[in-house]
Amino acid sequence: MKIIGLTGGIASGKNLVARILERLGAVVIDADQLAREVVVPGTASYNAIINKFGREIMNADGTIDRKALGTIVFADSTARKYLEQITHPAIRKLAENRLAEERRKGTEIVFYMAPLLIEAGIASSVDEVWIVYADEKTQLERLMMRDGIGRDEAMQKIAAQIPIEEKVKLGNVIVDNRGTEEETAERVNQLWEALRGKGGKTG
Repeated sequence: MKIIGLTGGIASGKNLVARILERLGAVVIDADQLAREVVVPGTASYNAIINKFGREIMNADGTIDRKALGTIVFADSTARKYLEQITHPAIRKLAENRLAEERRKGTEIVFYMAPLLIEAGIASSVDEVWIVYADEKTQLERLMMRDGIGRDEAMQKIAAQIPIEEKVKLGNVIVDNRGTEEETAERVNQLWEALRGKGGKTG
């Protein structure tokens, strides 16, 4: 089974590319979704996060307020590293379980979408890395619009990751997402067809 890491910068369009791939019939495992699953109330990761950051980051229903937690860790690199030490191993274990499940099904190609694929040091565990690319100016504009935040906060979030121009150097395939959704869909479709030609059918 071929595992392709799908990553990029914040607000570069990873989710868009993942949705297009899924429409084309690809299997996509989303690390962000796994991250939500490993911190549901009652899990070891949830308890560790509440013990560290306090009940102020809890929603009324007891779940973690991701936005409140994000505000803390994006402003404090030590806090961010602590959070990553809690969640990354749990996410990795869950990802391994999902990949094993796909392998049992006979799936030939799986995309593992992870915003911090490179930062977390797991790029070497996939067969190929696809980078969704948008330049920093485009990232900034999209992030401010998407999250309804100011320029300073958006810049802080972008600065918390490896610069997109550095990530591009580490990718096997670059998906340029500076244009329209239709243009990106056309690029992804071409890449998918080429991939299937080399790697066989999925599912």
